[in-house]
Amino acid sequence: MRAFRRWVGAWLTSPDRGNARLLIAGVLAMTLAQVAIQIRFNVWNRDFFNALDKRDSEAFQNQILVFLVLAGLSMTAAVYQLYLKQLLQLNWRGWLTRRLTESWLHDSRQYQLEAGAAEADNPDQRIAEDVRLAADLSVDFVVGILISVTMLIAFVGILWSLSGPLDVVLGGIDLHIPGYMVWAAVLYALIGSGLTWWVGRPMIGIQVRRTTAEADFRFGLTRARESGESIALIRGEADERRGIDRLFGEVRSVWTELMRSQRNLMWLTSAYGTLAMIFPTVVAAPAYFSGAMSLGVLMQVGAAFGQVQVALNWFVDRFPQIAEWRSAVSRLAALQDALDDLDQLAKDESQPTIVIEEATEGEAEALVLDNLEIAFADGTTVIQGAFARIEPGERVLIKGESGTGKSTLFRAIGGLWPWGGGRIETPPRDAMAFLPQRPYLPLGALGAVLNYPRPADAFEESAQREALEKVGLGPLGDRLAEEERWDRVLSLGEQQRLAFARLILHRPRWVFLDEATAALDEANQDAMMNLLLESLPDVALVSIGHRPGLEAFHTRTLTLEKGEGGARFKRAAPRKVSERTRLRRLRVPGQRVPV
Repeated sequence: MRAFRRWVGAWLTSPDRGNARLLIAGVLAMTLAQVAIQIRFNVWNRDFFNALDKRDSEAFQNQILVFLVLAGLSMTAAVYQLYLKQLLQLNWRGWLTRRLTESWLHDSRQYQLEAGAAEADNPDQRIAEDVRLAADLSVDFVVGILISVTMLIAFVGILWSLSGPLDVVLGGIDLHIPGYMVWAAVLYALIGSGLTWWVGRPMIGIQVRRTTAEADFRFGLTRARESGESIALIRGEADERRGIDRLFGEVRSVWTELMRSQRNLMWLTSAYGTLAMIFPTVVAAPAYFSGAMSLGVLMQVGAAFGQVQVALNWFVDRFPQIAEWRSAVSRLAALQDALDDLDQLAKDESQPTIVIEEATEGEAEALVLDNLEIAFADGTTVIQGAFARIEPGERVLIKGESGTGKSTLFRAIGGLWPWGGGRIETPPRDAMAFLPQRPYLPLGALGAVLNYPRPADAFEESAQREALEKVGLGPLGDRLAEEERWDRVLSLGEQQRLAFARLILHRPRWVFLDEATAALDEANQDAMMNLLLESLPDVALVSIGHRPGLEAFHTRTLTLEKGEGGARFKRAAPRKVSERTRLRRLRVPGQRVPV
């Protein structure tokens, strides 16, 4: 409920709330109109059955006309209440989706969440499914409670005035109970609500586990689809089936438990609803047989009792949906809390974290590692005591055996990895470009992939064609407008060359390569590195790589060596490259290579 109130308050005061307040006012107006029509229907119920009891055909015909008018008004109010309610649900779902997506895809939170906040698993499913459930059910519940409260207030008064007092003797004591039908309805509803809570309480926890199991099962299927090629090449289908069977086994187990809980609750609600069909008539029958009320009044009392019961039984009727709503809201609250914790980690100076100091445009640029410590989210140190300074235009190769934290160091430089300590001075973020081993190719047209993360029309088509030609992907120039899954259409080597074409277009001042040429043969690797240095002669280059051929494109090497308590930099003196090797690698135009 705290999360629900927080989101509602933020939504209704947010500048991007849209017409939420008008929609709420419209839903309230249609709801109150429906209640007013139901009150008039209750009066009509009395007059209609009195006309039947008196065999008054003229009054009967008049009541038929009244019914048609009321039915038309009721249908109109119901239709527009539903339409406005759905608009309200869609409005809130859109706002909540934007809010969570902005928190998730902000300052590398999507990566950090996966790396260090396992309690908020499957954030995509939470945003897609749980937001929908939370928004839809929340609006349904608020409207339902509003209807129940207003109907209760209206029909309790009617029921009180019509039922009259009840005189009974209990244990030799004469009791005078005014409005006894009201008390009978309240007692009946309290007993039903109490039994429903007692029988259905386990359903809430089961719903939470069901949602988690369904999300894990869906993720397993998605992972198998995305990794179809790798699974097929190593003949891993049988193992994947076993994994998916295990995940579905969890789904089946939780669903079986939920079905048992629903079965037990259904016994109660079915008996409760069936008994409610006759209960008001039985309670009011003594007054009817004594002549204290007419048939029309008896029908009016029964209808009023039914409306009071519907209002008081809201909890009984909605308990399964309440359990589902609570599951969705609790998962969203856990996601929001995890994102808030990451924000707090970045802001809390008392917490050990890596401090990123980003230079502003116009300031002197350098990459400085000052007593940098990099750790995992569980506190295990990967790199300790790292000191380094890289100036603009330098070309530095970072080497080290597997597990020394080279890629994690790049993540820390890029602002993805907050866990650790020390300080990193970086150039402006817009001046840096990072190329991982597997480049990210977004969905969409090839031209938009080349321009990413800038807008799709950031570069002229001629410039895109030229960049593709330079990296050896000239034939793709005719497919710039085609929309494909380019991460599947292109081989990994082609994707890496496409990433170099993107660099040529964007022209960053600092480039960070993390095994960015690992899928290329040595000739293509040399061609891409030469192209990068010729196209961006003043670029600062920081690379991770193991191939000996990469050393020729760098003037300095930093080596990470494993040690107790984490890896450390082993500084190396600037490496001398022979003139012949330098010219062969860089292919300086107009200068002959000595033999």
